[in-house]
Amino acid sequence: MRIRFSTLVFLLTTLLTIASAQERIRINIPSAEAEAEYVWRTIRDIHFFDQHGYSISLPQGALIDSLLTKARSGSLNDSDFARLQNYMQASVYDAKDYQAAYKIIEGRRSLINNMINEIDAGERGWSFRSFLTYQINLTLYGPGGSYDPENGSILIYTTPEGDFKNYRDPANTIIHEVVHIGIEASIIRKFNVPHPMKERIVDKFVLLNFKGYLPDYRIQNIGDARIDVHLNSGEDLARLSSIVEKVLRE
Repeated sequence: MRIRFSTLVFLLTTLLTIASAQERIRINIPSAEAEAEYVWRTIRDIHFFDQHGYSISLPQGALIDSLLTKARSGSLNDSDFARLQNYMQASVYDAKDYQAAYKIIEGRRSLINNMINEIDAGERGWSFRSFLTYQINLTLYGPGGSYDPENGSILIYTTPEGDFKNYRDPANTIIHEVVHIGIEASIIRKFNVPHPMKERIVDKFVLLNFKGYLPDYRIQNIGDARIDVHLNSGEDLARLSSIVEKVLRE
């Protein structure tokens, strides 16, 4: 069957329009159970946050203080998690505390969609893992942002007033975590990249691609600056795999 050129152009244009209109993020308000599980993981990983100088947010109270003490001494147990679950459900959780942040991120949806689509359209000599839809999960706790590269989910810290850690505009943190997800398998795990260099690579990627969209985005103090001299343009990012391999051999 022959397809006329004009018909083919129409089909391609339609497909591109659909792709560009695709909602790339879904914003989720957590349950009390989900927040309790995240607070538990944060407390359990307190050694990592202490080691790397992260400032974390947790519920207030004597129970939380005691759980942190036990985590640092390696003595947490299952009964501690049950106590935390009850505490979160009875005394802490309120779904209304997430509404302000939800509305702010919703207002940045178009920009975030555009940045993700631009990443997907980029040409590189290495593989960037992308998800059709990223799950943006809100939390009142933790270090400010985290990601799961296996399912494309992003956890972003907020406050009941709709403030975000590090940036007023949550698009900065969300695109930072999208880049983390994209480079995790093909760059970070492949070359066993240390945490400080991983953060520097992500910061440079975001700055080189989206400084015009995110004028407030900045390099973190915790990064490994050895990579900086090698990443100065989009062309450099296209060679990121070979650059990282070279720097880690030096």
